[in-house]
Amino acid sequence: MNIHILSLFPEMFTGVFGTSILKKAQEKEEVRLNIINFRDFSGNKHNKVDDYPYGGGAGMVLKPDPIFDAVESITDKSKKEPRIILLCPQGEQFSQKKAEELAQEEELIFICGHYEGYDERIREHLVTDEISLGDFVMTGGEIAAMAIVDSVVRLLPNVLGNSESHELDSFSTGLLEHPHYTRPVEYRGFKVPDVLLSGNHAVIDNWRREQSLKRTLERRPELLVSANLSVEDKKMIRKLKGE
Repeated sequence: MNIHILSLFPEMFTGVFGTSILKKAQEKEEVRLNIINFRDFSGNKHNKVDDYPYGGGAGMVLKPDPIFDAVESITDKSKKEPRIILLCPQGEQFSQKKAEELAQEEELIFICGHYEGYDERIREHLVTDEISLGDFVMTGGEIAAMAIVDSVVRLLPNVLGNSESHELDSFSTGLLEHPHYTRPVEYRGFKVPDVLLSGNHAVIDNWRREQSLKRTLERRPELLVSANLSVEDKKMIRKLKGE
């Protein structure tokens, strides 16, 4: 996969993209990460990429020409049409389902905004997707891009050592993940549940499923509405509710 990120602050990505899973994914050549400063496409001696909004108002707006030109410098060389993602508060809220969808693509372009917003022509005539991390405001799109790229890249083949690592993650199954324990068996008087020490994998799997359902019911009950639940799951939920 090729991932291109258009940003006015490319230095922000150095630490995140140079460590942990993202670093390993690049070393394995599962992904190529390309950071582009779209100020280089400003076309003026002051490298200005923003201007005052027509009609007046507070703040500055990103001009269309530097961003169009920066994106076209990538798409002109692309063999297939890449997904062009605008990071903005008005976009679709990001989810694990969206990460899985994007992980099927060969090429992604992320546009990180700043200032008051984008010229609307970028939204209407250039991008294929608009994505938001949630209902809050950040200074720019860089942190959102880092988060989305991390969640997408870890889904690529051969990136994680164990394929089950992401298949059982919270939200991948539609539910929150069950609790985890490791050594020592007892720490400061707190013990690992006996069921996990039993060696009976069928019983352990059943306990983990029940704990996953319980945690989802307690913390994110709205997820149960769209989760793929079996008859046994529904019985377990009724039991947990005391019905």
